[in-house]
Amino acid sequence: MNASTLPALASEYPISQDQIEQYQRDGHILLRGLCSAEEVEAYRSLIGTTTGRYNKETRKLEERDTYGKAFLQVTNLWRNDDGVKQFVSARRFAQVAARLMGATGARLYHDQALYKEPGGGPTPWHQDQFYWPLDTNKTITMWMPLVDVPIEKGALTFASGSHAGGSVGSMEISDQSERAIQKIVDDAGYPIAVEAMQAGDATFHSGWTLHRAPGNNTDSLREVMTIIYFADGAHVSEPEHKYQVADQEAFFPGRKPGDLADSELNPLLFP
Repeated sequence: MNASTLPALASEYPISQDQIEQYQRDGHILLRGLCSAEEVEAYRSLIGTTTGRYNKETRKLEERDTYGKAFLQVTNLWRNDDGVKQFVSARRFAQVAARLMGATGARLYHDQALYKEPGGGPTPWHQDQFYWPLDTNKTITMWMPLVDVPIEKGALTFASGSHAGGSVGSMEISDQSERAIQKIVDDAGYPIAVEAMQAGDATFHSGWTLHRAPGNNTDSLREVMTIIYFADGAHVSEPEHKYQVADQEAFFPGRKPGDLADSELNPLLFP
């Protein structure tokens, strides 16, 4: 489908002050109907086709480790298809991200398609910002299912308020992070939030919010598109480990620690 025939996704989604305060308190929020059913359907097959084209995972589920069983992951689809670029660049999404972060502008970090196969394993507890060489806490991920996602299909699960504690240490997504962070969650008594979602609903969560997802215990694919934003004016930070080194090279080309995080891969999406 030609990008010009796809929904523009430019209209505003109203966000109340109460919702902003809820997000800043809990580190996450669920917004119903960020996209209409018709808008999601217009983009769903395009995103799925592009994900399939660039997916490099060919092993059977039983041959993969915990991370590999959690989802099929393809990053920066916007670079490969003009229609997907229109979705990822949507002003509607970026405006919500900026308002929730309390930022005057929102830049793109990258997108990720996260498709959890039927029988796919759980996504262990983790923090997204562990991977990101950025000098700001104003980071946010939009997680939008392109199909209805009941809890048993792998709905995102949050530890409310956990973002306020910042980093819990150097833990990539793994069996070890699942065990260690579960203990942190239990000891702190964080309330757990998980809800079924419909296609076009979206959660937004802070980079430091502890979250996980159960396995996909259904017979159909969990199709999710994510977009990660950070506040305009942020700088690239000194990488602390190999994952941040890799992210600096992949998502901030031509930028070094101390530089503004404004490479060609980080367009200003709002305003």
